[in-house]
Amino acid sequence: MKKVLAVVLASMMVLSLAACGGGDKKETEAPKETPKATEAAKETQAATEAAKETAEKATEAAPAANGEGLKIGVCIYKFDDNFMTLYRQELQKYLEETYGAEVTVVDGKGDQAEQTNQIDNFISQGVDVLILNLVQASATETVAKTCADAGIPAVFINREPDATELERWESEGVAATYVGADARQSGTFQGEIILDTPNKGDINGDGKVSYIMLIGDPENVDAQYRTEFSVKALTDAGMEVEELFAQRGDWDQAKGQELTANALAQFGDQIEVVFANNDAMALGAIEAIEAEDRKMNEDIYLVGVDALDEATAAIADGRMTGTVLNDHMGQSHTAADVAIKMANGEKVDTKYTVDYVKVTE
Repeated sequence: MKKVLAVVLASMMVLSLAACGGGDKKETEAPKETPKATEAAKETQAATEAAKETAEKATEAAPAANGEGLKIGVCIYKFDDNFMTLYRQELQKYLEETYGAEVTVVDGKGDQAEQTNQIDNFISQGVDVLILNLVQASATETVAKTCADAGIPAVFINREPDATELERWESEGVAATYVGADARQSGTFQGEIILDTPNKGDINGDGKVSYIMLIGDPENVDAQYRTEFSVKALTDAGMEVEELFAQRGDWDQAKGQELTANALAQFGDQIEVVFANNDAMALGAIEAIEAEDRKMNEDIYLVGVDALDEATAAIADGRMTGTVLNDHMGQSHTAADVAIKMANGEKVDTKYTVDYVKVTE
């Protein structure tokens, strides 16, 4: 193909030079055609026709390579998650508009058994690739093996598999990859936002930061890392910390409100910082904090993760201290790009990450 194109380009350059001949307007006698010139012209014409035919075939094949006609199944752990709503909508839009793929998105409703049935249905339908936001990250190995046995590549998103599973994909050549963000970074950024406050989170000046933790799902790696590294950022900076309360809120706004209300009733003014593993729970925490007439950024701090519109608006209004942008645009586009490559048989890495970004007033 490259050689043919080179010949075509060369012939085009020759024709271009001939067409742009010197500025002398005198009529000149056309050179006599020789057998060699005639043969060369025929060869050039043949090469041009061959290149044209190859280009036409490439154009016909291009849509498939770009995703046209590819069937993609997308499994989301549950549709009523604020962040994953943004993610899935952008993912579907990008796959359809950029690649022309046929995309079907299903709701796992927070039930791993239900989602497993959905995955099996996609496999029986013969989709070209699966994009999976699992209900339970612990199901990754089983699901990856099911997809591999069916010969269908899988892109796992948002919920990071453990390191041993990623290593297995690499060592066994499994057609699976993870696209997401490093949750350790998000936790670290939460802690750093608190350290950037005038008193570094020690509002009452007793030499320690007393906090409560709203945990998404203890089995989820993201929740584990955000819980650990938000506090680690404080201790690494030399701050003493005191955990007053840490409970599971399942990423849910109503539960975030309930847990924060319970903690405030139990510990009152002792609470200086509220760490929420995501913005949905943080938005619930705002309701509970305001119900107790606590003054945000004066006698209590609150940080979340995701940078939902409601959260960034609350930060701008002084009703929340900060959040960490979980880039759904960057992640969904990367997941789509990688899925298309895998569906077309290209080799990809076992992990792709998109950076978080701190968001404060």
